[in-house]
Amino acid sequence: MESVMGYLTEGFKEVQPGITVNYTGSGSSAGVTGAQDGTCDIGLASRDLKDDETGVKAITVAKDGIAIIVNPNNPVADLSVEQIAQLATGEITNWADVGGTDGQVVFMGREAGSGTRDGFESITGTKDACKLDQELTSTGGVIEAVAGNPNAIGYASLSAVEGKNTVKAVTVGGVACTEETVLNGSYAIQRPFVLVTKTGETLSPAAQAFFDYATSSAASQLIKAAGAVPVAK
Repeated sequence: MESVMGYLTEGFKEVQPGITVNYTGSGSSAGVTGAQDGTCDIGLASRDLKDDETGVKAITVAKDGIAIIVNPNNPVADLSVEQIAQLATGEITNWADVGGTDGQVVFMGREAGSGTRDGFESITGTKDACKLDQELTSTGGVIEAVAGNPNAIGYASLSAVEGKNTVKAVTVGGVACTEETVLNGSYAIQRPFVLVTKTGETLSPAAQAFFDYATSSAASQLIKAAGAVPVAK
């Protein structure tokens, strides 16, 4: 979400140079609370609203599709979310246990603080439980590491692996990671990026201008460049 906001604020500055957008990446719960108590015009969250988060409404501006990648020589083509979690936490350590050839699983991931890592761990239920063989500081680093090791597995944003033949994105529960499957919700390892506003209250003209821009098709290419899947077409 931080990356998406970075692109959106830069793009918005070009069309509305007289409006300043201040952004603080303080977490989804803080974003919802900020919208509830009025300390911010628009709250930001990288998840759906919870049942007890009342008095606010959310609109999805983008979805974060996270591809699970293996080396092209790995015969494994499909994994369940449970198997992916077990591979990440070290419960499964040999590829033979998930239909592959005998070989020690080498799990590549992102560094602490990475949005992609946070998304992966939140969705797979592996927060603070992953046993990574390498922690890389970029998506490109993860892709390169998986490409160079026949026993490696990792994760990367969908936009970063589209069109690449140096790694192979496995299907998850039989569903490929594509823009279409992320948008229609059939691909499991994804989360929404939402704008949160207070129910029944009108945004200021400046805040409304940014809200309209962020949810318009004009922002779609910026959202895609940030590594997410835009909802508006």
